[in-house]
Amino acid sequence: MKFEIITIFPKIFDSYFGESILARARKKKLIQIKVHNLRDYTADKHKTVDDSPYGGGPGMVMRADVIAKAITKIKSQKSNLKSKVILFSPASKKFTQKDAQRLSKYGQLIFVCGRYEGVDCRAEKYIADEVFSIGDFVLSGGEIPAMAVVEAVSRLIPGVLGKSESIEEKRYGVGVPVYTRPEVLEYKGKKYRVPKVLLSGNHRKIAEWRESRRSV
Repeated sequence: MKFEIITIFPKIFDSYFGESILARARKKKLIQIKVHNLRDYTADKHKTVDDSPYGGGPGMVMRADVIAKAITKIKSQKSNLKSKVILFSPASKKFTQKDAQRLSKYGQLIFVCGRYEGVDCRAEKYIADEVFSIGDFVLSGGEIPAMAVVEAVSRLIPGVLGKSESIEEKRYGVGVPVYTRPEVLEYKGKKYRVPKVLLSGNHRKIAEWRESRRSV
């Protein structure tokens, strides 16, 4: 799987993708992550990626033509891969685990990280294949959503987590509460115990308890 990320702040990703599971997956060449500086695809000496909005208003809007040029160049290098272009917007459909599972079947995912007042609407309508939100809140850019989707998709790729049983939905299910030692947690004068069923040794009842609490 190859992830291509288009942004005007490429260094934001250095630490996150250089640690833990994603770093190991990259080292094993199970995934490739390449971050593209959108300014490298501009034609003017100032490397302009934005302009004032038509109709007036505050802020600047990222230009669709520069984004289109970047995507065209990226796709031309790996034309044999099944590819999808994804843009992030707080007003769009929410990204879910089912989306992660579906996207993990692609060979190349291209992410467009917006900034400023947003991205020219034509990029969303005519250039992106899908537009996602990661929640009912507004961020300053699409970099954090891109990181979240890269991790959600990567962990579904065979070998990234070591064993397929490590994937939550193959173990307990997403959202199922988990516990470990101590059996009794004392905090602020109160005692909090592990559910008795998890200490019972009855695997059928434990499985039923977990199944009743899973969200995915």
